[in-house]
Amino acid sequence: MTNTTWRQAAFTMGPLCMTAYGLIRLTDPGHGPGPAWSLGHLALLAGVLLFGQVMLGLRRTAVTGRGRVSRAFAGVGATLGLLGVAAVTAQAAIDLLVGYASVDRATMDALFERIQTLPGVTPAVYTVGPLLFYVGLLLLVTQLAALRAIAIWRPLAIVAGVAVTAAGGLDLMPLSGLLFLTALAPLGKNAATAPQPVLSSVTSGISRPAREAGSATT
Repeated sequence: MTNTTWRQAAFTMGPLCMTAYGLIRLTDPGHGPGPAWSLGHLALLAGVLLFGQVMLGLRRTAVTGRGRVSRAFAGVGATLGLLGVAAVTAQAAIDLLVGYASVDRATMDALFERIQTLPGVTPAVYTVGPLLFYVGLLLLVTQLAALRAIAIWRPLAIVAGVAVTAAGGLDLMPLSGLLFLTALAPLGKNAATAPQPVLSSVTSGISRPAREAGSATT
């Protein structure tokens, strides 16, 4: 698989892996150690790592032919998003290790308590850190909509995906993943083929990213 194909596939496979995690989680009402816990968190881990490519791809699209302000804004969004990716990656890795080391849910709870009481772990991995994932993603797609590079409904679909999980918890993760898939999958081709940002100065307005196929209101 070429780098371009890999970058494009991330826009589809990332949300699909998130959806798979949510569906597998629903088959494990006890949320305890076992095959469902491990398989689900492996899907989560794969999905969030793929979203690292999504953040970078959206940034490439947002900065192509743009000025310093657009490049700076996209850089902030990508940085926050990648920090969120790192936080969720750490959380998924901890969950996998705890599941592997535990014989029942009570053992898992005790291990989680020990880990989460370590200084800085809870905000970095469980509260503030994961929020940056959504903040960065939303900033990037909102910037692209403001630049009229994508339809305005796409960031709204991302907001809806975040909202359903916030309101209904992880039980609604499959719906959230599908909303992300709807918003992001068609963007993979342009993001994958956009040139890598360069450090040299680019005059604002020289060229604009190609508009999404069809009208921005479709």
